[in-house]
Amino acid sequence: MNKIQRSWTLAKASLEVLQKDKELLIFPIISSIGVFIVTLTFLVPTLLSNFVDNVVQTGIPVFGYVVMFLFYLVQYTVVFFCNTALVGAAMIRIRGGDPKVKDGFNIAFSRFSPIIGWALVSATVGVILNMLSSQSKERGRGLGAIISKLFGAAWNVVTFLVVPVVAIEGLGPIKAVERSWNLLKRSWGEQISGTLSIGAVFFLIGFGLVLLLGGLGIGLTIWLESAIPVIVFAAVLVLVLMALGLFNTTLSGIFSAAVYAYAADGQVGLIDESLVRSAVIAE
Repeated sequence: MNKIQRSWTLAKASLEVLQKDKELLIFPIISSIGVFIVTLTFLVPTLLSNFVDNVVQTGIPVFGYVVMFLFYLVQYTVVFFCNTALVGAAMIRIRGGDPKVKDGFNIAFSRFSPIIGWALVSATVGVILNMLSSQSKERGRGLGAIISKLFGAAWNVVTFLVVPVVAIEGLGPIKAVERSWNLLKRSWGEQISGTLSIGAVFFLIGFGLVLLLGGLGIGLTIWLESAIPVIVFAAVLVLVLMALGLFNTTLSGIFSAAVYAYAADGQVGLIDESLVRSAVIAE
């Protein structure tokens, strides 16, 4: 119950920043559009790589992994660029300024080289984790999948502050990872649980909406004996879930900026530091 209550409190505190700068939502929107375009662009190369791997039959889908790496690289570049812009703008607000959309993009453009470097590292890690998981499934063993998940979880904790570090300090990928880990370790010790409460809140909201709108759509479809209600409610549900995803991404970016501000400067401006600390410390 304490975690749920803290989740709501932290969400409302982060929302205060978003209420002051609603234009921060633009960054996740652009990121989502960019990811969609990248996915469509790599659809044909992915199909071709699968075909070539089936013809060559080397035992390891080499061409598939090459295309996967390139896909991850481009996608991560788009995502990290927009996240850097979001975090940079959020940091301006947290430190008492009044950010504009162009301020966020200016920060991201000024950090383009570190963003590319971090995308390269993330793409490499992503392919390695995918290889471990895929090879484990093919051999009927779960060890590789378990290692992949454990390493992925640890990687997310260690790199939690990489984007704020890149946005504010402009460090390269390796130094940014070291800086991220040192900031978290310095502020909250070595037992970090990484309970990102904002994600839990939006999951509960999304789950409730699925039950509510899904139930209404199915109920009206049965009552009216028409498929139109369920189609309409399904479309509305998709749009609502997309909006929730955008809010979740934006608030998570604000949260990471607040954690960085607390860890690096000892203060978080608009967000109460006790809330940020309690959201990530292991009890």
